[in-house]
Amino acid sequence: MGSREQKVVIQEGDALSVTDMQLDFLPGGALAVPGGDRLIPVMNRVIELFQSRKRPVFFSRDWHPRDHISFKERGGPWPPHCVANTPGAAFHPDLMIPEGTVILSKADRRDAEEYSTLYARDAQGNTERDLLERSGTRRLFVVGLATDYCVLNTVVEACKAGIDTYVLADAVCAVDVNPGDGERALKKMRKMGAKLITTGDLI
Repeated sequence: MGSREQKVVIQEGDALSVTDMQLDFLPGGALAVPGGDRLIPVMNRVIELFQSRKRPVFFSRDWHPRDHISFKERGGPWPPHCVANTPGAAFHPDLMIPEGTVILSKADRRDAEEYSTLYARDAQGNTERDLLERSGTRRLFVVGLATDYCVLNTVVEACKAGIDTYVLADAVCAVDVNPGDGERALKKMRKMGAKLITTGDLI
């Protein structure tokens, strides 16, 4: 996995981005990432750690209209998934979502695809990038699904924005439409300057 950090202390200026832990992306869902549900206990420990340090935690979700451009019926690559207000768009019930958590929705317009969570918006229309800037975030820690799509695009955009970006490698999982996509995504993230660590490296 390349060079590794020793230990990373959660501190002022840090934020956690939890990417698309929705039922349609988990085993049994319309667009399941194999093994995605195994991330939940690991992820919950990280969420609890950030909460205990009073650092921001953002939860993103796909929130598609029924005729979204990414769906096969409209020439896109995916089966219908994460349609707004359907059971498949809900977060996994075992996922720890603290009270007052900011929920960010993306790809909620029929003709726009959005993989990066930095474009996801809260109920007031603020993007994740807006909220990171306002909170003075200097380091962003990314977990969730899928390594080779939304996680990859989020990390790339965060690095381009000059944010020191960490990927928690044991709390992401790839869909691997093409074998090896996940590993290639991790390599691209490292090339962009992201740091790959594990949840065990956090203190």
